[in-house]
Amino acid sequence: MNECKEESRILMEALGLKHEPVAVSLIKKGGELPEGYARPEKSLRHCQAIMRARNGESLVVQADKQACPVGASSLGLVPTPEKVSSGEFHHHMGMYAEQSAARATMEQRPALEPESMEATAVAPLSKAKLRPDVVVVTGTPEQMFWLLPAASTFTMGGRVTVNMGAVQAACADSTVIPYLTGNVNISLGCFGCRKTTDLAPEEMLVGIPGSKMREIVAAVTKMKEGPISKSREKAK
Repeated sequence: MNECKEESRILMEALGLKHEPVAVSLIKKGGELPEGYARPEKSLRHCQAIMRARNGESLVVQADKQACPVGASSLGLVPTPEKVSSGEFHHHMGMYAEQSAARATMEQRPALEPESMEATAVAPLSKAKLRPDVVVVTGTPEQMFWLLPAASTFTMGGRVTVNMGAVQAACADSTVIPYLTGNVNISLGCFGCRKTTDLAPEEMLVGIPGSKMREIVAAVTKMKEGPISKSREKAK
């Protein structure tokens, strides 16, 4: 899609991104799987698929190829396992002092209706064959910062509220929340994506609703020669 290719080029050049933004499309139950996307032989976590896509791969990952039941259940691909909903899974991982704390987190996490989705399709934004539901961008805090004013305060003013947890950075925080709310959301990363992908210690994630891409890219374009360039000159 020519529009996606141009949006990717503008964001990468203006922000100085090392990796390409990733187009994420959620295929609803019974929906047709897109052509031109590879089907992985081995199971993948959603965060792993995103990181592979930022490095150039286009993948469609069905429910039976989702390696992480936590992420897959938040994406509406599978039911939530009892060990996850009860808090046992994350408490055992060591992310919460008590199982009740992990359970409270799972009770509050954003999630799509169980088994409402057939698959996820991820691709470098420039190579997307589907208009993305969400675009996930990874980079340094300085690079990711500019997406927040571009998404809201550049035109609307005010302040920005984000919603994130200590788990599910790529799935719940960077994909599901933008998909459900229509708002940009950020994540500092989580145990899973940092342990199982090439996300660098200095990198974080931003999820952009596909419906807001045009206005965000337009805002970034206007800020490129103004505040973005000026702030970086001062820092040298």
